[in-house]
Amino acid sequence: MKLLLTSGGVTNPSIHAELVELLGKPIAESHALCVPTALWGHPMCGPTSVRGFVAAEPPWEHFSGLGWASLGVLELTALPSIGAERWVPWVRDADVLLVDGGDATYLCHWMRESGLADLLPSLPGTVWVGVSAGSMVMTPRIGKSFVEWPAAPDDRTLGVVDFAIFPHLDAFATNTLPEAERWAADVGIPAYAIDEQTAIKVVDGSVEVVSEGRWVKFEA
Repeated sequence: MKLLLTSGGVTNPSIHAELVELLGKPIAESHALCVPTALWGHPMCGPTSVRGFVAAEPPWEHFSGLGWASLGVLELTALPSIGAERWVPWVRDADVLLVDGGDATYLCHWMRESGLADLLPSLPGTVWVGVSAGSMVMTPRIGKSFVEWPAAPDDRTLGVVDFAIFPHLDAFATNTLPEAERWAADVGIPAYAIDEQTAIKVVDGSVEVVSEGRWVKFEA
């Protein structure tokens, strides 16, 4: 699977160009599935957030609203009850999974419960575009300060990549560089703090930062 891990989506021409390169064709010819599951796990999100995402309303114009050939919904909490024989073909037929933010530990739980996490290694051509928690879920851990789901056993996530992500740098009063430095010291692994104009591209283990904004890398 090819990863484009963002804080705020496809927010500038540089990230847009990388997405098109990963897809290997124009966005208008690419079929997308929206994954809203992480939204349910965060206390600041809810039905209106999910509606806005899947309906491509502002501020999701930089994500689900990019002009996809088709846009469907893959709700992970429903998958265990309908059987893999139904949903696996949907995923295999998609060019891209658009995975929204929320709580990364909740998303991680349902990726495992649904079977999507196990399916990912068999999707080498599929593009995963994450926003916030949709990006953080691919890391080994997110840091205790980002856990909002009360049932989360800890801050561990999938560990598909070997670094952590601090999103929304400078976007909120609590997401400052000093706070990112404290967070990075706590997670204890290589990490990136990224703003809304930054993405991290990961293909075959190669990591590249794509940015028209501000980002910082922290060593372990």
